[in-house]
Amino acid sequence: KYIECYVYKKFPGGIKFLILKRSPKKEPYPNIWQIITGRIEKKEKAYETAIRELKEETGLTPVNMFNLPFVTQFYIGKSDELHLIPLFLAEVDEDKIRISEEHTEYLWLDYKSAYNKIYWLDQKENFKKIKKILKDKELFNILVQIK
Repeated sequence: KYIECYVYKKFPGGIKFLILKRSPKKEPYPNIWQIITGRIEKKEKAYETAIRELKEETGLTPVNMFNLPFVTQFYIGKSDELHLIPLFLAEVDEDKIRISEEHTEYLWLDYKSAYNKIYWLDQKENFKKIKKILKDKELFNILVQIK
């Protein structure tokens, strides 16, 4: 049903990650800092959702897109639903964002700052794994490139 897309850009001082602050009107979880997320539409592949959501929420198009080899999982007790969310890593070459109404702010942050600002524990753990992958050429080379 859902995707998560972690967006990064290579700046002169190093890699920075994009995080977005949800609108105070956006339920559930108003005002939290998050990565790109979205719901998979009918007949849409998960990676297509990630590309679409990136464009809708930021105006950005990835120059490289990778499928990460792990998932985020969460359980909704009220509806007894278990969700396994495919993860994507998008490299962009633009840093100017056209923010959507879903969010009120955006930041480009180094790993530590992004990790500290992000709300969800699973997303924090994903940032740890992504940092390791981006630092290790052998690990990076095992990623499946989508675009």
